[in-house]
Amino acid sequence: MADFRRLSINQMTVPRWSVLELIEHCAQLGVPSISLWRHKLQETGLAESVRAVRDAGLHISSVCRGGTFPAPDAQARKERIEDNLRAIDEAAALRADALVLVVGGAHSVGIDSARSMVRDGLAALQTYATQAGVRLALEPLHPMFAGDRSVLTTIDEALALAAPYSAETVGIILDVFHIWWDPCVFKQIERASGRIFGYHVSDWPVPLPDILLGRCMMGDGIINLIPLRQAVEAAGYIGPIEVEIFNQVLWDEDPHSVLTRTIERFVQHV
Repeated sequence: MADFRRLSINQMTVPRWSVLELIEHCAQLGVPSISLWRHKLQETGLAESVRAVRDAGLHISSVCRGGTFPAPDAQARKERIEDNLRAIDEAAALRADALVLVVGGAHSVGIDSARSMVRDGLAALQTYATQAGVRLALEPLHPMFAGDRSVLTTIDEALALAAPYSAETVGIILDVFHIWWDPCVFKQIERASGRIFGYHVSDWPVPLPDILLGRCMMGDGIINLIPLRQAVEAAGYIGPIEVEIFNQVLWDEDPHSVLTRTIERFVQHV
């Protein structure tokens, strides 16, 4: 059973709410941490978001997201680096535990070139992030996303990409939706000790109704969540656990109802 004090609500679990609404409802229910998305920060304004977070006494487990490094021309790649530098500034202002990096897919340049551009992109950010006191968290995604979202698909790949840099600055995010299937997942989690900057939970329904929006509430799918949490803890991560659920059916529901159910399922199943 997960400790409620470790719960963090990722904004995309209840995306109908603005930053201010998410802060208000989480504070009312005693949720200690939240994760904010950059497009929502833009709608509210960074300064207003920072003020509201401080006034509510909430902790920011992550800012989502940076990355998306591959692009077919040099100017576009340069613009993406510049956007990532802005994302680092936003994470620093919010005192977030990490900036999540979803590195980008292969569709525009091919998978080998995309991987090279990801390496170059990370190298371009890490000094600035270190100076800003922001940790960069590489998130490996399920291989089905390699085409459009991330050529980084395993924990092993993420650790190899992070290895040249200080474990104080570059680490990884472990999201159960993306890693549960790996037959070596427990060994890889153990290897990640010292570089785990965040842990995300949801569940995998069968059949999966949609690649992007198919995640479900914890307990409604087939992922064996408790052993994964225990493995992450054994690897040294005892920080916030984010609930991140992309699901249109949930998004169409009353957000407050989704939030209260999320809290219940977190305690019961995580």
